[in-house]
Amino acid sequence: MFIVNPVLRAASRKLRHASLLAIAAPCLLSSAASADSSPQAAFITENEAAMTRMMADMDVKPSGNIDRDFAAMMIPHHQGAIDMAQAELRYGHDERLRRLAQEIVVSQAQEIAVMRLALETLPARRDGGSGDAQAAQGDAESHSHHHH
Repeated sequence: MFIVNPVLRAASRKLRHASLLAIAAPCLLSSAASADSSPQAAFITENEAAMTRMMADMDVKPSGNIDRDFAAMMIPHHQGAIDMAQAELRYGHDERLRRLAQEIVVSQAQEIAVMRLALETLPARRDGGSGDAQAAQGDAESHSHHHH
């Protein structure tokens, strides 16, 4: 994977090893699905939960800063892709799709990290209005953290 954006490329280098370790571990753990449910049922349940969580977390109140709103919506979108890719890694068998799922997990996690860094420095409002940057950042973070 070649990344054109130099900021993303630098972040990608730093995060590659940490991301692989942090992401591989949960994939190796057994699913939360009950023992008597089929892999197909567990896969569907996990994907439905991922989609529901993603759509709820993407419902971001406009902050007045387009860049901040973009990042605040894209972080849960990327997390949804990661969650669905992890379900493929748990239950899927096709090696091409499993490799793609692994790439999705790593690349989307790196992009989430770049967007979170951007959110730390973006003002609450593009026009320099009276918006509270800390409050907006807190709102964005509360929508983007997923505990599995």
